[in-house]
Amino acid sequence: MYWVAGPSEILAITGWGIADISLAKKKWVWPGQKFIRVDISPVNYTFQVQAMSAEKLPFILPAVFTIGPRVDSDEALLKFAKLISPHDKESSHVVELVQGVIEGETRVLAASMTMEEIFKGTKEFKKEVFDKVQLELDQFGLHIYNANVKQLVDVPGHEYFSYLGQKTQMEAANQARIDVSEAKMKGEIGSKQREGQTTQNAAKIDAETKIIATKRQGEGKKEEVRVKTEVQIFENQRAAEVAEANAELAKKKAGWAQLSQLAEVESAKAVALREAELQRVVEQKNALTQTEKLKAEHLSKASVDYEIKVQEANWELYKKQKEAEAVLFKQQKEAEAKKATADAAFYTQQRVADGALYAKQKEAEGIASIAEAQGLYLKCLLKEVNGNYAALRDFMMINNGVFQEIAKINAEAVKGLQPKISVWSGANGGGESGAVGGMNGVAGVYSMLPPLFQTVHEQTGMQPPAWLGTLPSSSQSVSN
Repeated sequence: MYWVAGPSEILAITGWGIADISLAKKKWVWPGQKFIRVDISPVNYTFQVQAMSAEKLPFILPAVFTIGPRVDSDEALLKFAKLISPHDKESSHVVELVQGVIEGETRVLAASMTMEEIFKGTKEFKKEVFDKVQLELDQFGLHIYNANVKQLVDVPGHEYFSYLGQKTQMEAANQARIDVSEAKMKGEIGSKQREGQTTQNAAKIDAETKIIATKRQGEGKKEEVRVKTEVQIFENQRAAEVAEANAELAKKKAGWAQLSQLAEVESAKAVALREAELQRVVEQKNALTQTEKLKAEHLSKASVDYEIKVQEANWELYKKQKEAEAVLFKQQKEAEAKKATADAAFYTQQRVADGALYAKQKEAEGIASIAEAQGLYLKCLLKEVNGNYAALRDFMMINNGVFQEIAKINAEAVKGLQPKISVWSGANGGGESGAVGGMNGVAGVYSMLPPLFQTVHEQTGMQPPAWLGTLPSSSQSVSN
C-alpha cells in the first residue's frame, strides 16, 4: 500500500528488504514491512530548575525550551525515530529525559559561577546552558529551536534577591536625596554663570559683527576689482579674435584667387592634352586597321597550312595507334595464353599435392588404426597374463622373432674370426736359497712383458720402445 506522511510527519519503515530503518515522506509499504508516523514538530518544555551558585546560594531558574528533532540531518532523524518516536513527545518519559539533561547541565554550570556573575551575565549564562544542553541532546537526534531563560527567583527561606532588591531601593533613595541637593547647588551656581555668560556673549557678538562687516566691505571691493579686470581681459580677447579672423579671411581670399588662376591654367592645358590624346588614338586606330588587314591575310594562309599539317599528323598518329594497338592486343593474348597454361599447371600441381596430402592422411589414419588395434591387443595380452609385464615382454620378443634375430647377429659377429693363442712358460727351480727365491718374483714380472707387448702389437700395431726390447719379426710364438 502507498502511504503519504503529513507536512509535519515522516514515515519510519522497517521489515523485509530494509537493513535498519528507512525514512521517507511517501513510499510503498509491502507485506512483511511495518511503519509508524513520526511527528517532527517541535514541543515547548517549561521547567523550573533549582541550582546553587559557587557561594552555595540556591536559586530557581525558570526556563522554557522549544525542542524537536533536527529535520536537516538524516542521521539525527534516524536517532529520533529509534529512541524518541516510540514515546509521546509530551509523555513523562520524554519530559523527564529532557528535564534531566537541562537540570544536570544547568547545575554544573551554575556551580562554577558566582551569583553576581550569573545575575549580571544572564546572556552568557543562557548561551553556555544552550550549548551544553544541545551537545547532550544531539545523541537523541533533538535540536533546541528556542530557549527562553526568565529572571532568577529566590528559593523559599533564601531571600537573596529580595534583600538585594531592598538594598538597591535604599541605595536609590539615598542617591535621590544626594541628587536633589546637588541639583539645588547646581541651580544657584548655574544662574550666576548664566548672567555672566550673557554679558560676555553680548560683547563677543558685537565684536564679531564689526569684524564681519569689515570683511564684507573688503570682499565687496575685491570682487569689484576682479570683475573689472575680467571685463578688460574679455574685451582684449575679443579684439584679438577679430584681428585674427580678419587675417584668416585675407589669407583665404589669396588662396581662393590662386586656386582660381590654377584652375584656368589647368583647364587650358587639359584641353590641349585631350586634343593630343584624341589625335594619337586616331593614328593608333589607323595603324591597327592596317595591321589587322595584313594579319588576316597571313593568318588565313597559315590556317590552311596548319589544317593540312594537322590532318597529316592525325593520319600518322592514327596509323601508329592502330599498329600499337595490334601489338598490344597480340601481347595481351600471349599473356592470357601463358596465364592459362600457368593456371593449368598450377591446378595440376595443386591436385597432385592434394592427392599426396590425402594419401598421407589416409596412411596416418591407417597407422593410427593399427596403433589403436595393437594397443587394444596389448591390453588384452596384459590382462591374460594378469598384468605381468615381464611375461608380456618375453612373449612379444618370441612372437616377433627377437631372440632368433639376436642369435643370428651373434653368429654373424664371430663368423670368420681366427684367434691366435700364444703360450709362454717360465722354468724356475724350487727349493733354492732365500736370495734366489726373492729374484723369482722379479723374473715372473719380466716373463709377463713379452706376451703383453705381443698382444698390444697384434691389436693396435704399436711397437715397444727400443730401450725396452724388440719383438721378433715372425708371428711365431716365443718360448723362454
